[in-house]
Parts: sequence; structure tokens; C-alpha cells
Amino acid sequence: MRYFLFSMIMMALALVGCSSGRQQNAGEGRLQVEDKQEAKPAADFCADSARAFVVEQCAFGPRVPGSEAHRLCGDYLAGKLRQYGASVTEQRMSLTTFDGTMIPARNIIGEYNPDASRRLLLLAHWDCRPWADNDPDPARRRDPVPGANDGASGVAVLLEVARQLAAAKPSIGVDILLVDAEDWGDSGAGNDDTWALGTQYWTANPHRPGYRPMYGILLDMVGAGGAVFAREYFSTHYARGFVDEVWKTARTAGYGDYFVDTPGGAVTDDHLFVNRAGIPCIDIIDQTDATGTGFFRQWHTTADTPDIIDSASLKAVGQTVLNVIYSY
Repeated sequence: MRYFLFSMIMMALALVGCSSGRQQNAGEGRLQVEDKQEAKPAADFCADSARAFVVEQCAFGPRVPGSEAHRLCGDYLAGKLRQYGASVTEQRMSLTTFDGTMIPARNIIGEYNPDASRRLLLLAHWDCRPWADNDPDPARRRDPVPGANDGASGVAVLLEVARQLAAAKPSIGVDILLVDAEDWGDSGAGNDDTWALGTQYWTANPHRPGYRPMYGILLDMVGAGGAVFAREYFSTHYARGFVDEVWKTARTAGYGDYFVDTPGGAVTDDHLFVNRAGIPCIDIIDQTDATGTGFFRQWHTTADTPDIIDSASLKAVGQTVLNVIYSY
């Protein structure tokens, strides 16, 4: 993905445990009283389970399209969704990247409550960037990115969401879309269309003709320690009301230190193409102006490994998403 800085604020955090959550202090003036009334969640997101899903994906190696790690991990992801009760559809296609490489790609869709007319789309990319072009060591910039945070973290949250949906059927339909070939883009060309190739394929060829969910939520880079989720620019532009709803849900659950009421940068990510297809979609993505890239310190480097993943960040995002699902 590409990034353009508008404005943002970084805030420190520390949180551990499968079902724990950090509450706002009573004196914090930026929360309204109604946002602080926390009810028992309909489902309890287990961050330890999500973190294990990150480790399992990374154990295959970098999931670069065309690699054996990519093939095996795709089988694993489809199998996990089936294990958790989803009706699974796969889209297999060949795509041409900006540098002329023909790659085998695979979108994986898991549907819950398929007969429901009101639906929510959840998506994340599962592929890895084929070269670590931001690595501080020039000798490693042609090595693939392990993709623990940039890829695996969003997918891991959605796998844990799937596990919870299997245990407690929601009243709405939920579709989990794991998209491929997001990260084989040209970082120097300024051409948005070189990114999110799997999502661009899906918007032109939806898994169901005429598919129109109420909203979409993209999860990208949601697992690093100290993660802060500002209101990403395109999300607010296309779906301001839904951003308000999700961020209020996070505050109510005690995660206002993660989901900050601050304008974020504009990120060329999968959600941009979903929005252009007419589906209002937001991006929950960790942004910072402290690194010079707009993203976490290990972004597009060989250091994007499971040891940088913080269960607290996974919990904040996963519990928020579950609470949104069960609020309908």
C-alpha cells in the first residue's frame, strides 16, 4: 500500500491477556459518558488465539504469490474457514503485475449466514511483498517480507472472528474476504492501480453477482505494539458515518486509546477499490508519522516477524469488530 500523510497523533499503550481490556480513566475528557457504558460483549475475542494464527501463517514462510509457502498457506486459510463453519468460495486467477510478472493469485471467501440479506464484509490481504525494499540493510532489499504485521495480523484477526462466528451465529450475514496480490505494487510510480490486484479482480468479479453488503471493514497492519488507528482519509471520505459507528464502538469497549479521533493519512489500500466499486468500506490501519514511511518501523523490511506482534493490539481490533457484528 501507499501512504500520504495528512495528520495524526501517536499514543502509548500496554495491554496483555486473552480477554482483558483497558478502560478509560473517569477523568478523561475526550470520551462522552454514553461511550463509557460497557456491556458484556456477545463474543469474547481471544487475542492469544489470534496471535497463534499469525505465527502459523508465518511458519509457512513469506507468502509471495507463486511460492510454495503461498500455496500451502492458501490451503491452510481455506481449511480454517471451513473448519469454522463458513461456506467457502475460492477465486483462482493469473494476474500481471506492474513489472510484467504473471503470478498465480487466489482470493478466499468465507460466508456466514449466507441467506441473510443484510451483510457485512470483512477483508484483509494474505500475501507478502516479494522484496523488502524498505530494509535498512541494502543487501536484504531483494529478500521477501515475512509479513507478520503487514498481512498476517489482519488475517489472524479475521480467523479468530470466524472461530467466534461458528460458536454464536450473528443476526446479519458476514463475509470474510482474504484477498491476494495486494502488495506487489510499484512504490515509486505513483500509480494506485499497481496495488491490490486481488481486490481489483474481486470487485470486477464478485463471488456473488450483484453483491452489495451494507459496509466493509478492511484490517491491515493491526498487530504491532503501540498501534494507533486514526480515521484514515479515504474511509472518512466514503463512509464517514460508519467510521463514527466503529470508533464509538471501540471507545465503548474501552479501546479509545487505540481508535483515536484524529484524521489519518490517505492510504492506497484494498478498501479504496472496494469503495470505488460502490461498497462503503473503511480501513482499520496503524499509522504513524514517527518513522518516515507512515507505517510501523518494520514495514516492508525483513524484520516484520511475529516477535513484533502485540496481543493487546489484536484484542482491541478484534473485539471492536465482533462488537460491531453483534450490534446489528
